Amino acid sequence: MLLLDLFLHYIKIINLEKMKTQIKNNWLLFLIASLTLGLAPFNPPHIVGKIKWIMGGNAFSGANAMQGQDWFDVLLHGSPWVLLVISVALNVFKKR
Repeated sequence: MLLLDLFLHYIKIINLEKMKTQIKNNWLLFLIASLTLGLAPFNPPHIVGKIKWIMGGNAFSGANAMQGQDWFDVLLHGSPWVLLVISVALNVFKKR
């Protein structure tokens, strides 16, 4: 049982390192996705309106509360930005 636990722990470490490397190396893909999908539609950027909605406090309750599709929009338009920030941080603060 101990051997199996050690093996599973080793597999998790390998997968995490591989995922970290993939995120670190794909910064250009995340930049392109952020500038296209992350900002679409472009005038004004959709994600900016959603962030203002959330920061204004009306997103969680009241007559203008955000619906499921609005939260999905935040996820869809915000995820490229989150991945870009993580990728840049991994590249800036890499171990030497």
